[in-house]
Amino acid sequence: MAKTSTLIFLMAVFLSGCTSLGYYSQAVGGHMEVMRASRPIADIIKDETTDPALRQKLEEVRIVRDFASRELGLPDNDSYRSYADLQRPFVTWNVFAAPEFSLQTENWCMLVVGCVGYRGFYDQRDAELFASELRERGFDTYVGGIPAYSTLGYFSDPVLNTFLRSGSLEVARLIFHELAHQILYVEDDTVFNESFATAVENEGLRRWLASKASIDGGRSLTAQHQRKVAFFELVTSYHERLQEVYASDQSDAAKRLAKTEIMTDLKTTYLHQQKEQGAPPVYSHWLEHDLNNAKLASLGLYTQLLPTFEAVLEAERYDLPQFYRRVAMLGELPYSKRKAALSELQPHPAAPSSNLAAHIGAW
Repeated sequence: MAKTSTLIFLMAVFLSGCTSLGYYSQAVGGHMEVMRASRPIADIIKDETTDPALRQKLEEVRIVRDFASRELGLPDNDSYRSYADLQRPFVTWNVFAAPEFSLQTENWCMLVVGCVGYRGFYDQRDAELFASELRERGFDTYVGGIPAYSTLGYFSDPVLNTFLRSGSLEVARLIFHELAHQILYVEDDTVFNESFATAVENEGLRRWLASKASIDGGRSLTAQHQRKVAFFELVTSYHERLQEVYASDQSDAAKRLAKTEIMTDLKTTYLHQQKEQGAPPVYSHWLEHDLNNAKLASLGLYTQLLPTFEAVLEAERYDLPQFYRRVAMLGELPYSKRKAALSELQPHPAAPSSNLAAHIGAW
């Protein structure tokens, strides 16, 4: 009973403020469901009735989790040492929204964690309903399924079936990413937080595969990463084209037409590039369905500052504790000064977007 009361109190702190009572209720209930469903991984592995395939996956999780703290300097706590099967494909669904003529996401604010560029729901129907309400108010919206989230160390976050089913590499990626949020989280700066966690994730994957001497895994990750980099660069170039249109003096009707043409051209260009390179069009599904400002902006939340953080990591000679300290110093700056400092650290446009591929290719 005491645990439940504490949970409700802390979740109230997380979710009060600018949120409605209905949103607060679903968030508390959803998180309680996750915590109730979790069991210590050690107990599940010892249980003779555990499915052998699940046991093997959880044994790999334990190795990844220990590696995260031992080799990456990530928190050594009870997070990701338990497991929950939620019987659904995602733990939450995030709603992203942006004005019709802007690539700036709407923010929603909560105490403790500050303002973020999305709003999360534990039930997909609730997320779709909220997105529909926003569309009626003229916003572009995007609802994305989320396999994991972090409570920033306030709770012992479990490993979930929602990302365990995607393979050991995806498990490692998510554990490194979510634990990075426990290292550093800056209120009201989603781009800073997500780009930092993605940089830690990338470096963590490089070291994880190196520790396993996985040449095939390294090549696979290199190819995957190169595809991501090329895709992000392509999308960024179209961001710039859209922003020029939105900032122009054209009529709304002319802007709408230009917006549609640019979105269509992005899809066509991507498919053409992949065909020329003989590469699988892995992002075609994402581009084909409801492409709009909110969807494009959601991508930028995770990658906009990634090249900058990777440049800082390189400057610190890949010393992760020192990298964490350097980024923490940036996070302590007021927003305007932090933005200026990050701009100065931004790598030259001609420089590679990431050093991950170079590192892996050297194995």
